Amino acid sequence: MNHLGAIAGMICGMSFTSAYIIYFKFISPETNTAAHWLWGISPEGIGGVGMLLNFGVAIVVSSLSRPPAQTVQNLVEEIRVPRKEEPISP
Repeated sequence: MNHLGAIAGMICGMSFTSAYIIYFKFISPETNTAAHWLWGISPEGIGGVGMLLNFGVAIVVSSLSRPPAQTVQNLVEEIRVPRKEEPISP
């Protein structure tokens, strides 16, 4: 995963989820019934679909763009290794 994929995924997922909620809650509340919802999912539950959309877009964009620089990859690997801390003497 690189920064382009992460950003694109977040923008896509949040935009979809926000638009769905805003449409059914504020723009057209009279259509806020199960007959009009996408796949029968209410505006309160659409976040799960937005999350899946986020992951899908992030993976596709990350695979189509170049990987992070080696220095960034090294930094991430270094952060993942815990430091050995000395016990504090009383």
